Amino acid sequence: MKIVGSNVRRLRKERGLSQEALAGEAGLAMRHLGRIERGEGNPTVAILGRMAEVLDVHPTAFYAEHP
Repeated sequence: MKIVGSNVRRLRKERGLSQEALAGEAGLAMRHLGRIERGEGNPTVAILGRMAEVLDVHPTAFYAEHP
């Protein structure tokens, strides 16, 4: 899940959000978000949906290849 994590981190930073802000708005523990961003966690579809909503992207954006 490294690609998901790197895309979550990239999108979060592009929007100027801290991990704390994204986690809070998406209803996640900051520890869980950190694991997702490091590619260590497997987010559920529901979690991906909540993060996508906060980041204002379609959930498929988390799986996009980025240089």
